[in-house]
Amino acid sequence: MGLTIFVPRESEAGEPRVAASPETVKRFTGLGFDVVVEAGAGGGSRIPDDEFANAGAKIGKAADAGKADIILKVRRPSAAELKGYKTGAAVFAAMDPYGNEGDVAAMGKAGVSAFAMEFMPRITRAQSMDVLSSQANLAGYQAVIDAAEAYDRAMPMMMTAAGTVPAAKVFVMGAGVAGLQAIATARRLGAVVTATDVRAAAAEQVASLGAKFVMTDALKDASGEGGYARELTEAEKKAQAELVAGHIAKQDIVITTALIPGRPAPKLVDAAMVKSMRPGSVIVDLAVERGGNVEGAKAGEVVVTANGVKIIGHLNVAGRVAASASLLYAKNLYAFLETMVDKETKAFSIDLEDELVKATLLTHGGAVVHPNFANGKSTPKPAAKPAAGKAKSAKAPAKPKAAPRSKAAATASKQDAVPAADAAAKAAAPLKSGAVSKGPAAVAKRAAPRKAAAKGGKG
Repeated sequence: MGLTIFVPRESEAGEPRVAASPETVKRFTGLGFDVVVEAGAGGGSRIPDDEFANAGAKIGKAADAGKADIILKVRRPSAAELKGYKTGAAVFAAMDPYGNEGDVAAMGKAGVSAFAMEFMPRITRAQSMDVLSSQANLAGYQAVIDAAEAYDRAMPMMMTAAGTVPAAKVFVMGAGVAGLQAIATARRLGAVVTATDVRAAAAEQVASLGAKFVMTDALKDASGEGGYARELTEAEKKAQAELVAGHIAKQDIVITTALIPGRPAPKLVDAAMVKSMRPGSVIVDLAVERGGNVEGAKAGEVVVTANGVKIIGHLNVAGRVAASASLLYAKNLYAFLETMVDKETKAFSIDLEDELVKATLLTHGGAVVHPNFANGKSTPKPAAKPAAGKAKSAKAPAKPKAAPRSKAAATASKQDAVPAADAAAKAAAPLKSGAVSKGPAAVAKRAAPRKAAAKGGKG
């Protein structure tokens, strides 16, 4: 009997996604794993137990987690779930560790090897494992769908005998994966789309999707290291805010996507800007889970302002398209785990020197090993400061060697900042040719390393 992979039903309220699909179950069994899926785990993603069973999985119960060597989840395990895991188990999930350092420490104390999938490095080798991109793509798409539903007017221009219906004006703030997918989706629906980003390089990506790029002349470029945006000067902040304020007043729909890993979401739209919009206008804040980009946005609520503007603050937007999001997320997990399986012997092991493992491994051998959390406090990379000349590529900080694996760990050894060019390249072609785009599944250019944008979009 091989090692056992357990896929639980997500315990967090409002989480319909699941960390496996019939396809990945079949692939895992082909690698020699025994797969157990908790009954009802795929219900929220339209995957009945029978489909998992037909793919080779055993349908089990929550208590089966205690026998598993590998556990695949969408969200970080709760304290109750963690108590049921055996020492040395490898846990893969979107861990959301910043601000949850106590939970990270608890995973270390429990002796599990916890992998944060959102820390997957943005390199060519890891493109198929990038959960931030796969989920942000769908979030950007769904943001436009939610906005169109709340707008209660037609999106495209319509010329009829009774008169002309004007096209909706959509403004997307942030040209990362979520932002670019929002642009592409709004364009498909016939809207007139404009977008902004503090990185000048985003202009070409926005234009390739048929939208107009908006940036103040006072802000030549705020690109920082590794494709991230640098911190703006006070003069740049003021100039950009003035430009945005004047532009927002003319828009029907505004979608904000700016997230910075480990930091509160930057405020992009203030109350005065919201007040300047016409009644019936819509704002979708994709950063509401991190404090929001929009003043007045409330997590999990749709706020209607005194002047009739709807501010949509849905949580877990990718989960609103769970049937698609789960399939992509499951493939991300499989692609990562596959790198830990020897192709000849099919033995599973965690190589602590592998760059993907170094970047994602939070806890191992009874300790917190990720350098950003090893001291008990999170230390996200500081925002890049303004610098003259061309920005240099980001270099990964030196990481201390992880503690040697315990015997139990060896037995079981075996989640805006976003790559903008990837989604742009995939979404642009259909718009030019008139074909139907496969936006949610946009993938990277063949061999170009992907760039992340701190203020350029969600994910």
